This record gives sequence, C-alpha cells and structure tokens, in this order.
Amino acid sequence: MGNPAFIVFEGGEGSGKSTQTKALTNRLRKVGYKVVPTHEPGGTALGERLRRWVKWGKAITIPTELFLFLASRSQLVKQVIRPALKSGKVVICDRFSASTIAYQGHGRGIDLSLLESLDDFVTEGVKPDLVLLMDLEAEEGLIRKKRKWDSFEREEFGFHQRVREGYLKMAAADPERWVVIDASLPEFRIAELTWERVRDFLIYGKVSTSPATSSP
Repeated sequence: MGNPAFIVFEGGEGSGKSTQTKALTNRLRKVGYKVVPTHEPGGTALGERLRRWVKWGKAITIPTELFLFLASRSQLVKQVIRPALKSGKVVICDRFSASTIAYQGHGRGIDLSLLESLDDFVTEGVKPDLVLLMDLEAEEGLIRKKRKWDSFEREEFGFHQRVREGYLKMAAADPERWVVIDASLPEFRIAELTWERVRDFLIYGKVSTSPATSSP
C-alpha cells in the first residue's frame, strides 16, 4: 500500500520517541502499510554491539563516540533502511542523522559542517522524508527518565538545553520536512497529532503547515 517513505522520530531524553514509534508502527500496519521499525544506535547485529559501547562504555572520547554512532548508522542504512525503501516499505526510525547534529554538534560542540560531511558519507544520500520532533523542556525530559545511567543521561543540564535548541533550529530551517509536536501533551494526544501529520504526508506528499502543538 502506498509508496516507500522514511519517517524519523527525533527528540531529547525522555521525550517519548520510542513510545510514539511503536504507536505509529502499529497504526500504519492496521491500515495496510508494510512497515519496518528500527532505531539508532542499533538496528543491526553490529549496531547493537556499538550501542552498548556508546551508551554504557567508560571513558569514551568525544571523537570515538561520534564514530561509533556513524558506524552504526552506516550499517543500518546498508542492511535495513535502503533495502526496505527499495521494496516499497515505510521505514520508521527512532533517531537518525539529526541526533548527531543535535547531540555531538550543538551538545558537544563539534563543528556542524564536519558532522554534515561525515553524515553524508555514511548515509550515501539517504535522508528522511519526514522528521517528527518530540519537543520537550530538557528539565521535564530528565525528570521523566528518573535515572542517570547512560553517558547522555549523566550529562549536565546545559548539555540537554543545547540539544533541544539545536533540534528547534533544525526544525525551523527545514519546515517542509520537520514537524514539531508538543511532547508535554498526554500520550494519546501526541499519538493523534503524530498520526494526523503522517497520514497527511503519506496521502498528499507534504507536511501540513497547521499547528501540531495545541491540545484538543
């Protein structure tokens, strides 16, 4: 049913990306779409091993962190995303390239042009058709997590603020592909807003310009 599409959920810690990825996957399948859900870092055998290193490894340098993410993404594009799109499926990914720009760029301070160049190399031109940004105040997101175990959850508050600001800058710069959704709304309302935007995109081939942040 329909044409292939690459949809990505982005957002900071505790923003509900994983929950909404599952909800959207189930809804699309119910109406007849062939869907491939995946996530970053991970999604392949190598990617899952790299995920453990990048999230729970000790004393990993910033360049090492970056290249672990990029290696995982390269495998995911080659083994999962590109083949699924080629076969006409909808791919839904929990994080992709924008996470690198937000976390390693705005958060860690790595040069954005360098990151974009490296990402272009590993993705081989594969880019999301639609990016759904689950936007949430950094403080609220960290409270939701209720723990600070992995390398990102342990970061200082300013880091998470910079990540959020980076996401919002990307969304503002590319309104034809990005939709910002208020992730502080009730879970069911977020799912409805997400579904409305994705449904319109799959039917009309473009992002709706009406607000996606208001409560009913």
